[in-house]
Amino acid sequence: MPTEPGAINGGMTKRQDPVKNTVITIDVSDIDSSLKSIEKLGGKVVQKKQPVADMGFTAYFKDTEGNVVGLWQNAQSQR
Repeated sequence: MPTEPGAINGGMTKRQDPVKNTVITIDVSDIDSSLKSIEKLGGKVVQKKQPVADMGFTAYFKDTEGNVVGLWQNAQSQR
């Protein structure tokens, strides 16, 4: 994975419910706190925080316009 600030990274996987389209995923330091902020601003959680092997965690939310967006938290960021 790139380690330079602002580097772009990505991956490909077979999509399953609830996410069937291409998704922009945002790297965050704390998924739980990010999801709380998103809900306060009118977004809805569509997939709660889930572990991804030993790499980190992912979650998905729907914004106020219906777009599904992903969140990513590296494993070493877990509190």
